[in-house]
Amino acid sequence: MKKVLLSALVTTLILTGCGSSNTGELIGVQGREKYFEPEPLEMAFIPAGSFVMGPSDQDALFAQNSLSKTVTVDAFWMDQMEISNNKYRQFVFWVRDSILRTKLAEAGVPDREYYVVDDEGNVVEPYVLNWDEKIDYREETTRDILEEMYYPPEERFNSKKQIDVRKLNYSYYWVDYQQAAKATYVHDYENNTGYYEGEVINPDGSRSSVNSRASFIIHRVVNVYPDTLCWIRDFTYSFNDPLADLYFWHPSYDDYPVVGVSWVQANAFSNWRTDFMNNALRKKGLPEVSKYRLPLETEWEFAARGGLDLSMYPWGGPYTRNYEGCFLANFKPLRGNYVDDGSVYANKVASYAPNEFGLYDMAGNVAEWTSGAYHTSAYIFQHDLQPNYEYNATPDDPPVLKRKVIRGGSWKDIAYFLQTSSRDYEYQDSTKPYIGFRNVRYYIGTKE
Repeated sequence: MKKVLLSALVTTLILTGCGSSNTGELIGVQGREKYFEPEPLEMAFIPAGSFVMGPSDQDALFAQNSLSKTVTVDAFWMDQMEISNNKYRQFVFWVRDSILRTKLAEAGVPDREYYVVDDEGNVVEPYVLNWDEKIDYREETTRDILEEMYYPPEERFNSKKQIDVRKLNYSYYWVDYQQAAKATYVHDYENNTGYYEGEVINPDGSRSSVNSRASFIIHRVVNVYPDTLCWIRDFTYSFNDPLADLYFWHPSYDDYPVVGVSWVQANAFSNWRTDFMNNALRKKGLPEVSKYRLPLETEWEFAARGGLDLSMYPWGGPYTRNYEGCFLANFKPLRGNYVDDGSVYANKVASYAPNEFGLYDMAGNVAEWTSGAYHTSAYIFQHDLQPNYEYNATPDDPPVLKRKVIRGGSWKDIAYFLQTSSRDYEYQDSTKPYIGFRNVRYYIGTKE
């Protein structure tokens, strides 16, 4: 018996010993720790599920642009609240500061390292901004560069120096998986080389042949400042000048949903938010998270229903008032009595009760961009698993191809547009005082 135990012990030591020995067994790559995705700040977990997408009531507008269809979506995280002015301002300020740091780095300010350097003091390529380096605003070079970022003297109001928002441009890259999937890689085994067959449509509308993986990496430059004049442009014979002046920058509106942001700007924000998070995780030696993005139209509707299938509104009932007679969302009630729901225009985020998933303002306040392109027959030709229809419109495309789906209704809409199944559209490069957005993130962890 002792000999058997000793033999078993020796075998165990051989199998679990120093790790460098090769037993010939398939055991996978060792040393990879089990990953538990941390719960992101102010995001709700939306479990995977199946639901009936489409109208839960009569088609009041006879739009006939949606049919009832059973679909399935995977689990994801979703912002509990719409992106607020103050959260979007963090993005604007980051762009402003990155432009300043880049200009200072290129100017070569003595004793300042605005680019990341190696142990020998050499700038690391590709250039990465060093955010730990403090900016001395008393330096002459810094003052000169700041002067370049202000409006020119002839455009200043009351001689006040203000940042020229036309210069707040965010440059970023993204991978177009849709176009990459259409290309074909052909491998020449005789010469051990390969080449691509196919072409890509560039952001400017031009076409080019695929020559490498770089063909699918798209570069975009987007101005990030919200269109504050949409408050005036979008209303005929209506006085909204105070909101154009104050809504985005005044502290009183910090917790109000950001508006005047186009679909293109919302995507740029999502890209920045992803990099901002992953840069912080890399510094801590932690794995990166999946990218932040605009929700699929299907994800948005599933989340808005809050697990209550066939419900007309996010709160589940068929009415827009509670038992006390108070309105349950911010919209246009009673044929134009805007104030009866508690607010004339948009209200602070999370001013009304959340749905069963813990999401606020999925009906009313501001309508929300989704990632989907708008097509009246989308429900018919989309797959029933993670349904999605996207189209990256170019500047030369006709307006009909630039339509993007918006959901949820807004402070200026009647109750029909607050329904979980109601869909509408706006153009991807348009800005409105009643359209905002929120982000989602694909769920990759283990929910405990």
